[in-house]
Amino acid sequence: MEVTAVIKRSVKILIIGCFISANIYAESRIDIGLFSEQNVEGWKQKKFAGETRYSLQQINNQFVLASKSDQSASAFYKKIKVNLDETPFLNWSWSKQLTIDPGNEADKKGDDFVARLYVIKDGGLLFWKTLVVNYVWSFQHSIDESWDNPFAGSNVKMVSQRDASSLEKTWLVEKRNVQQDFMNLMGEKIDQIDGVAIMTDSDNSALKAEALYGDIYFTAE
Repeated sequence: MEVTAVIKRSVKILIIGCFISANIYAESRIDIGLFSEQNVEGWKQKKFAGETRYSLQQINNQFVLASKSDQSASAFYKKIKVNLDETPFLNWSWSKQLTIDPGNEADKKGDDFVARLYVIKDGGLLFWKTLVVNYVWSFQHSIDESWDNPFAGSNVKMVSQRDASSLEKTWLVEKRNVQQDFMNLMGEKIDQIDGVAIMTDSDNSALKAEALYGDIYFTAE
């Protein structure tokens, strides 16, 4: 075989190998919110009480999603199916900007958090089968404590991802095995979630809260 033919064949193999590697990488990461790229495509807002303001802001040459709640509660959410068998790890970053002390967080009057991130398994027409894990920046609970949501009961499990000891205006990077969390908290193996939401709320306590959110994505490991 001529040298030029060998080179061409080698280059072709290399290109194919790179293409396969790129596909593997693409499948091993599912982007939910690329706020750093000013991308909020597919995200919508749901108002519950008043309106929490969500906006893209540039901070230290980096775009993030800023949230401000003034006695309000509205979620910023995206409907997207994620295969937890393939990409079970949820990754995100956040920073609390204005701390909130709502009182008893396990009570309806205290169900407010400076920052939350929900993962949702939609029950469809059987709405009572909808299951949610809600990672929160708690004031009252210690890290990794969990409890039932006071409004939705055991179908929504609250998990204290951060607590009052975490500093204000400091970025923290998080990772959770969502599939394992559903198993540990609800005793069910969930193969797929149907949506993700974030919320900064202070309606029940009639206070103010502010937070920043970085990119959100799922990975294989």
